[in-house]
Amino acid sequence: MLTRAESLPFSVALALMLMLALLQVVGAGDLIGGDTDFDIDAHGGHVSLDAGLLSFVGLGRVPFLMWLMLLLIVFGLTGLLGQELLIALTGHPLTAWIMGPLAALVSLPLTGAVARPLGRIMPRDETTAIDVMLLVGREAEIVIGTATQGSPARGRVVDHHGHPHHVMVEPDNEGQRFVQGEKVLLVRREGELFKAIARGDHYLPRL
Repeated sequence: MLTRAESLPFSVALALMLMLALLQVVGAGDLIGGDTDFDIDAHGGHVSLDAGLLSFVGLGRVPFLMWLMLLLIVFGLTGLLGQELLIALTGHPLTAWIMGPLAALVSLPLTGAVARPLGRIMPRDETTAIDVMLLVGREAEIVIGTATQGSPARGRVVDHHGHPHHVMVEPDNEGQRFVQGEKVLLVRREGELFKAIARGDHYLPRL
């Protein structure tokens, strides 16, 4: 069954899947794009046609290398089982030139059907790393120390993802000082140091 000319594309697909699985085991999977991500973007509440197609076939639901392995095994098994079914019904298989595209058309939605639930149960590695320059223009709260020019204090600032970062802050204007609990506005960055200006309401009486 595996060595017949009509089944050759499907046998090759299964062999390639086994090779990729072996590369994953030995830790070489990242060299061929194991960490490639596909983002599906929606604008104005409407998902684009491309995004819908990618979601339909399962791209972006699981890591790309895993999706590729799923596609290869579904394509291989679909083709082989399809050929065996045709032999049982008609006595002979289709040529690989016909069965290959048919199996590919069936395999894409089947791969998506497997990848979508698999993606929901798989743990995902997420990173909150951002370009620290994106913190400029955001509000920070002095959490440790008193900041004066030449003597920074530690501040806490929340990025646009809602994740906190601790940075060193000092006044941008001479003669200013920021005390613990005061909220300031980060206006620029110098190396690892952020310059800030007072928000102006820290010393107002609280009602």
